[in-house]
Amino acid sequence: MNDDSRPRPVFDPALPGADRALLAAAPERLVAATLPAPPAARPGAATIAVRAIWIPLFAFFYGVLPGGWIRVFFLASLDEDDMLDSVFRWGRGAVVAMMATPFLQIALILLGQGEAAVLLAAASFTGWVIGALRHVREPAATRAAREHHGRYLLPADLDRPAAGLLRRAQRAVDAVLASESHAAGLLDEAGNAVALPEQEWAIACALAEHTRLRRERAAQRPERLSPRVRAMLEPQERALGLSVRSVTERVEALEAYARQARETDDAYHEWRVVRRIPEQNARYRDLLAATVRDDLAREEIDRLAGDARRARAALGRPPEE
Repeated sequence: MNDDSRPRPVFDPALPGADRALLAAAPERLVAATLPAPPAARPGAATIAVRAIWIPLFAFFYGVLPGGWIRVFFLASLDEDDMLDSVFRWGRGAVVAMMATPFLQIALILLGQGEAAVLLAAASFTGWVIGALRHVREPAATRAAREHHGRYLLPADLDRPAAGLLRRAQRAVDAVLASESHAAGLLDEAGNAVALPEQEWAIACALAEHTRLRRERAAQRPERLSPRVRAMLEPQERALGLSVRSVTERVEALEAYARQARETDDAYHEWRVVRRIPEQNARYRDLLAATVRDDLAREEIDRLAGDARRARAALGRPPEE
């Protein structure tokens, strides 16, 4: 199937909105429901050793060493158009800490408060260590993909017939939500925002189950079974066929709703055109009035041109062509 015919991933509408957004933004981290859930990431011994070295160095440089942040700021910003943007990529809280801590350390030392300067350095070092550890933990999208495994479905969870039906349903949902009548509030805007994703998820779940059953049936190799066993499996085949027809009818109902939305769009467009006809009529009347003035002006110009020809003739000069 080409990319246009492949359905997009479908997410359980009951998922928290933030997690849904994370998953949708990182489709490469999603794992098909037919596969085992991805395990939690575990760093290897080499990774742990490297982190044990660079995290303390990082925290010492930024949290303890006075002026360290200044050198990094200028070195990192030499090729930047906007130096402030370069600094604030670290975060506003980190920038404030980098600016204030060295000066406070120096001030405390000059005031003879060496112990306080040491305590400030230790607190700053600890804070930078914690900040660095937050950046090396499991990415949020990976965590969401692991924790919510099974609550999203991918094209890999569907065979060709199921993928085709889901794509039809998604096109219908997209057509309704993108319609002018939906944006104008002529349809049930709140209902569409809730019901249509629920319908898409329910259809996707049913189609994924159809796919699993068809794959199981194919693995049974029916051609190798005796007539008696095949007869025992016929009720299962009929049940599957009934379910497929039921889901197909639900998809067709979504497509009918999308057609109604398009018809409503046409009617809404026509209404807007009709509403503007009086204003347009006035503009056309002005255009006709300007046309009459053009005709009168052309007659006046022709009369002046005739006068000019007669004057030239009176002076004994041939008229110009």
